Amino acid sequence: MLLTISNATTPARDIGFLLHKNPDNVRTVRLSFGDAHVFYPEATDDRCTVALLLEVDPIALVRRGRSRNDFALAGYVNDRPYVASSFMSVAIAKVFGTALAGRGDRPELADTPLALSVSMPVLPCRDGEPMLRRLFEPLGYDVQATAIPLDPAFPSWGESRYLDVRLTASARLQDVLGHLYVLLPVLDDDKHYWVSSDEIDKLLHRGGDWLGGHPERELIAERYLRHQHRLTQEALARLLEEDQVDPDDTGEGDDAPEDRVSLRDQRIAAVVVTIRSTGARRVVDLGCGEGRLLRELLKERQIEEAVGVDVSAGVLGVAARHLHVDEMSPKQRERLRLIQGSLTYRDRRLAGFDAAILMEVVEHLDPDRLPAFERAVFTEAAPTTVVVTTPNAEHNVRIEGLAPGAFRHRDHRFEWTRAEFQTWAEAVSDRNGYTVRLEHIGPQDPALGSPTQMAVFSK
Repeated sequence: MLLTISNATTPARDIGFLLHKNPDNVRTVRLSFGDAHVFYPEATDDRCTVALLLEVDPIALVRRGRSRNDFALAGYVNDRPYVASSFMSVAIAKVFGTALAGRGDRPELADTPLALSVSMPVLPCRDGEPMLRRLFEPLGYDVQATAIPLDPAFPSWGESRYLDVRLTASARLQDVLGHLYVLLPVLDDDKHYWVSSDEIDKLLHRGGDWLGGHPERELIAERYLRHQHRLTQEALARLLEEDQVDPDDTGEGDDAPEDRVSLRDQRIAAVVVTIRSTGARRVVDLGCGEGRLLRELLKERQIEEAVGVDVSAGVLGVAARHLHVDEMSPKQRERLRLIQGSLTYRDRRLAGFDAAILMEVVEHLDPDRLPAFERAVFTEAAPTTVVVTTPNAEHNVRIEGLAPGAFRHRDHRFEWTRAEFQTWAEAVSDRNGYTVRLEHIGPQDPALGSPTQMAVFSK
């Protein structure tokens, strides 16, 4: 199987520095399933092409226990030696590991977008060219693909699931290699090795910078993890962990970083103080995520029961591990419940609580679902106190690295200004018999307000 990557940014031969492969040499690397050869079919200052030729040994696959059971000789007669699959991903990581990690002697070159084109003459693609485009076009690639017929001598047999593919983009070499590493087995919808929880770390390591914002992130995670639902849910939960761009971990002011209290911690502290002041004994954390707030609530002696609710079973599993539920004393364990549920549907399990908390949750809902959310929480569950925190959109201009008009998190559906939040909160309180007070969390800017705003509803 052949994969080529061409660079048209002059001096084009500099791609050899990134790959740590001299264009004048041929290198062979022995892998457990065959040999990987690296050579340069062309190497001028105007255009330089590196080729990765992978020779997969089907006999070695059988000896390693990799055999498809479609038919008796499937381990010996298959397409694996001839197509770009998870074998190619492993070869990329092994042979081009330095470039994939963005390391090397030329860091300025590693961070420079290059005019790159990728060619794969035989790419297995379940669901055909539309799937190829769905995966690569959102990443900025121009996609050209030609379907390969089952047999050119018999056109009536139709097309195979294999494509002759060319991808072009202006991108860092590290990014292109990372995209290929993740998406080749996704397109093939298969892997040649057993998938365990370790694969989650690989997926997030290679896809963490782009996967969360990809419109097909769920499909990518599901196929990459070989349709193992538990692993997929955990991967998505970790991928969409809250506050990746929010200033929670950067702090503000002149203090040294280690002396600052993150905005996330300030939010949790403000919510806990509010709950403490109400005297609430039974508290539900709606959209509990990985359980950071629950951990602090359990430290409050007045709280007899703390319930965490999240729509994702995978997230609840992560929360259970972070809270060390298995190591809790029986008495402490009786105070905690983790349940799966939606915030936009009536749920009798949520009725009768003294307080409900929605910390950085509401902005993840589609705006047209807000009325359903209001009915489920304020009308049906109707706790005595409801605490809602949400970003202050006006403060976003103070967040370093956040593009104008962008949201703090890729999963946010909206972010309110102070006036918009006040209008919504007052309308909700009027419709449902609550009173509401608004507070700020984090450093207060005279013109822009604080980074986080909080509404406390009481009745």
